[in-house]
Amino acid sequence: MSKAAGDPERAVNGLLSVAQLLEELRLARLYTFVLREGEVTIDDIVEELELPRTTAYSDAGTLVELGVLTRDEEQKTHTYSAVPITLTANLDGDEYTITPTLIEAFGRSARDQDLNLLIERYGLGKLAAAITYAVPYAEGEMSERVAARELDLQHAFAIAVLQALRDVVIDMKTVDPYFEEIRNAREQPPTTED
Repeated sequence: MSKAAGDPERAVNGLLSVAQLLEELRLARLYTFVLREGEVTIDDIVEELELPRTTAYSDAGTLVELGVLTRDEEQKTHTYSAVPITLTANLDGDEYTITPTLIEAFGRSARDQDLNLLIERYGLGKLAAAITYAVPYAEGEMSERVAARELDLQHAFAIAVLQALRDVVIDMKTVDPYFEEIRNAREQPPTTED
Protein backbone atom coordinates (compact mmCIF):
# COMPACT_ATOMS: atom_id res chain seq x y z
CA MET A 1 0.00 0.00 0.00
CA SER A 2 1.21 3.49 -0.81
CA LYS A 3 2.65 5.52 2.07
CA ALA A 4 2.19 8.90 0.34
CA ALA A 5 0.57 11.71 2.32
CA GLY A 6 -3.19 11.29 2.25
CA ASP A 7 -2.78 7.98 0.41
CA PRO A 8 -3.95 8.97 -3.09
CA GLU A 9 -4.12 5.32 -4.17
CA ARG A 10 -6.70 4.56 -1.47
CA ALA A 11 -8.61 7.77 -2.26
CA VAL A 12 -8.86 7.05 -5.98
CA ASN A 13 -9.78 3.40 -5.35
CA GLY A 14 -12.51 4.61 -2.97
CA LEU A 15 -13.78 7.01 -5.64
CA LEU A 16 -13.93 4.19 -8.17
CA SER A 17 -15.73 1.93 -5.69
CA VAL A 18 -18.42 4.55 -5.04
CA ALA A 19 -18.72 5.16 -8.78
CA GLN A 20 -19.28 1.46 -9.42
CA LEU A 21 -21.94 1.30 -6.67
CA LEU A 22 -23.72 4.23 -8.32
CA GLU A 23 -23.53 2.54 -11.70
CA GLU A 24 -24.75 -0.98 -10.96
CA LEU A 25 -28.14 -1.27 -9.24
CA ARG A 26 -27.64 -4.84 -8.07
CA LEU A 27 -24.34 -3.96 -6.36
CA ALA A 28 -25.91 -0.90 -4.73
CA ARG A 29 -28.81 -2.99 -3.40
CA LEU A 30 -26.48 -5.69 -2.10
CA TYR A 31 -24.15 -3.19 -0.41
CA THR A 32 -26.91 -1.34 1.45
CA PHE A 33 -28.67 -4.60 2.37
CA VAL A 34 -25.51 -5.81 4.08
CA LEU A 35 -25.01 -2.40 5.71
CA ARG A 36 -28.56 -2.46 7.12
CA GLU A 37 -28.32 -6.07 8.34
CA GLY A 38 -24.85 -5.82 9.86
CA GLU A 39 -23.69 -9.32 8.99
CA VAL A 40 -25.14 -11.70 6.39
CA THR A 41 -24.47 -15.00 4.69
CA ILE A 42 -24.91 -15.86 1.02
CA ASP A 43 -28.16 -17.61 2.00
CA ASP A 44 -29.45 -14.33 3.49
CA ILE A 45 -28.55 -12.49 0.28
CA VAL A 46 -30.21 -15.09 -1.94
CA GLU A 47 -33.39 -15.07 0.13
CA GLU A 48 -33.76 -11.34 0.73
CA LEU A 49 -32.62 -9.99 -2.64
CA GLU A 50 -34.00 -12.93 -4.62
CA LEU A 51 -30.73 -13.46 -6.47
CA PRO A 52 -29.45 -16.70 -7.93
CA ARG A 53 -26.77 -18.18 -5.67
CA THR A 54 -24.00 -17.81 -8.28
CA THR A 55 -24.92 -14.14 -8.76
CA ALA A 56 -24.90 -13.56 -5.00
CA TYR A 57 -21.42 -15.10 -4.70
CA SER A 58 -20.16 -13.15 -7.70
CA ASP A 59 -21.58 -9.82 -6.55
CA ALA A 60 -20.41 -10.28 -2.96
CA GLY A 61 -16.93 -11.11 -4.30
CA THR A 62 -16.97 -7.98 -6.45
CA LEU A 63 -17.88 -5.85 -3.42
CA VAL A 64 -15.12 -7.47 -1.36
CA GLU A 65 -12.65 -6.65 -4.16
CA LEU A 66 -13.92 -3.06 -4.21
CA GLY A 67 -13.26 -2.86 -0.47
CA VAL A 68 -16.85 -2.05 0.53
CA LEU A 69 -17.61 -5.51 2.00
CA THR A 70 -15.48 -7.73 4.18
CA ARG A 71 -15.74 -11.52 4.25
CA ASP A 72 -15.20 -13.37 7.54
CA GLU A 73 -13.86 -16.81 6.67
CA GLU A 74 -13.36 -17.96 10.29
CA GLN A 75 -16.56 -20.03 10.31
CA LYS A 76 -17.69 -22.73 7.91
CA THR A 77 -20.42 -20.41 6.62
CA HIS A 78 -18.72 -17.19 5.56
CA THR A 79 -20.32 -13.95 6.66
CA TYR A 80 -20.17 -10.55 5.00
CA SER A 81 -20.16 -7.11 6.61
CA ALA A 82 -20.30 -3.70 4.98
CA VAL A 83 -17.59 -1.09 5.26
CA PRO A 84 -19.36 2.29 5.63
CA ILE A 85 -18.17 4.59 2.86
CA THR A 86 -18.36 8.27 2.15
CA LEU A 87 -17.07 10.42 -0.66
CA THR A 88 -16.98 14.19 -0.60
CA ALA A 89 -16.74 16.10 -3.85
CA ASN A 90 -15.77 19.74 -3.92
CA LEU A 91 -16.40 21.45 -7.24
CA ASP A 92 -15.60 25.16 -7.35
CA GLY A 93 -16.28 25.49 -3.63
CA ASP A 94 -19.61 23.65 -3.80
CA GLU A 95 -19.27 20.56 -1.65
CA TYR A 96 -21.46 17.45 -1.65
CA THR A 97 -20.97 14.26 0.34
CA ILE A 98 -22.08 10.93 -1.06
CA THR A 99 -23.08 8.54 1.71
CA PRO A 100 -24.77 5.12 1.81
CA THR A 101 -28.13 6.94 1.75
CA LEU A 102 -27.62 8.01 -1.87
CA ILE A 103 -26.47 4.49 -2.73
CA GLU A 104 -29.64 3.10 -1.10
CA ALA A 105 -31.85 5.54 -3.03
CA PHE A 106 -30.15 4.51 -6.28
CA GLY A 107 -30.53 0.81 -5.41
CA ARG A 108 -34.23 1.27 -4.67
CA SER A 109 -34.82 2.76 -8.10
CA ALA A 110 -34.91 -0.80 -9.44
CA ARG A 111 -38.14 -1.32 -7.50
CA ASP A 112 -39.58 2.20 -7.43
CA GLN A 113 -40.98 3.65 -10.65
CA ASP A 114 -40.73 7.25 -9.47
CA LEU A 115 -37.07 7.02 -8.48
CA ASN A 116 -36.30 5.10 -11.65
CA LEU A 117 -38.00 7.74 -13.80
CA LEU A 118 -36.19 10.55 -11.95
CA ILE A 119 -32.80 8.95 -12.64
CA GLU A 120 -33.71 8.05 -16.21
CA ARG A 121 -34.87 11.58 -17.08
CA TYR A 122 -32.66 13.77 -14.90
CA GLY A 123 -29.71 11.65 -13.74
CA LEU A 124 -28.08 10.84 -10.42
CA GLY A 125 -27.37 14.50 -9.73
CA LYS A 126 -31.09 15.22 -9.50
CA LEU A 127 -31.51 12.23 -7.18
CA ALA A 128 -28.79 13.67 -4.94
CA ALA A 129 -30.48 17.08 -5.01
CA ALA A 130 -33.84 15.47 -4.18
CA ILE A 131 -32.29 13.79 -1.12
CA THR A 132 -31.22 17.20 0.18
CA TYR A 133 -34.93 18.13 0.23
CA ALA A 134 -36.12 14.72 1.41
CA VAL A 135 -34.04 14.98 4.60
CA PRO A 136 -35.80 18.07 6.02
CA TYR A 137 -39.14 16.84 4.60
CA ALA A 138 -38.79 13.47 6.38
CA GLU A 139 -37.74 15.19 9.59
CA GLY A 140 -40.74 17.56 9.51
CA GLU A 141 -38.57 20.64 8.96
CA MET A 142 -39.88 21.43 5.47
CA SER A 143 -43.36 21.05 4.06
CA GLU A 144 -44.05 18.73 1.17
CA ARG A 145 -45.29 21.70 -0.87
CA VAL A 146 -42.09 23.73 -0.40
CA ALA A 147 -39.80 20.76 -1.00
CA ALA A 148 -41.72 19.78 -4.15
CA ARG A 149 -41.60 23.34 -5.49
CA GLU A 150 -37.86 23.63 -4.89
CA LEU A 151 -37.13 20.40 -6.77
CA ASP A 152 -38.23 22.13 -9.97
CA LEU A 153 -40.14 19.10 -11.26
CA GLN A 154 -43.79 18.65 -12.19
CA HIS A 155 -45.57 19.00 -8.82
CA ALA A 156 -47.20 15.55 -8.60
CA PHE A 157 -43.99 13.85 -9.72
CA ALA A 158 -41.93 15.83 -7.18
CA ILE A 159 -44.28 14.73 -4.40
CA ALA A 160 -44.04 11.08 -5.48
CA VAL A 161 -40.23 11.32 -5.49
CA LEU A 162 -40.19 12.98 -2.06
CA GLN A 163 -42.43 10.29 -0.60
CA ALA A 164 -40.19 7.54 -1.99
CA LEU A 165 -37.10 9.31 -0.64
CA ARG A 166 -38.79 9.91 2.72
CA ASP A 167 -38.79 6.12 3.19
CA VAL A 168 -35.11 5.95 2.21
CA VAL A 169 -34.22 8.73 4.67
CA ILE A 170 -36.16 7.11 7.52
CA ASP A 171 -34.64 3.69 6.84
CA MET A 172 -31.07 4.97 6.51
CA LYS A 173 -30.97 7.58 9.30
CA THR A 174 -29.94 5.02 11.93
CA VAL A 175 -27.85 2.86 9.57
CA ASP A 176 -25.80 5.41 7.60
CA PRO A 177 -22.93 6.48 9.88
CA TYR A 178 -22.41 9.54 7.69
CA PHE A 179 -26.08 10.58 7.59
CA GLU A 180 -25.39 13.92 9.30
CA GLU A 181 -23.00 14.81 6.47
CA ILE A 182 -25.80 14.77 3.88
CA ARG A 183 -26.57 18.28 2.75
CA ASN A 184 -29.87 19.48 4.20
CA ALA A 185 -31.66 21.90 1.84
CA ARG A 186 -33.18 23.73 4.80
CA GLU A 187 -29.70 24.63 6.03
CA GLN A 188 -27.83 24.79 2.73
CA PRO A 189 -29.93 24.75 -0.45
CA PRO A 190 -28.31 23.28 -3.57
CA THR A 191 -26.92 25.93 -5.86
CA THR A 192 -28.31 26.20 -9.35
CA GLU A 193 -26.44 27.26 -12.42
CA ASP A 194 -27.89 30.20 -14.30
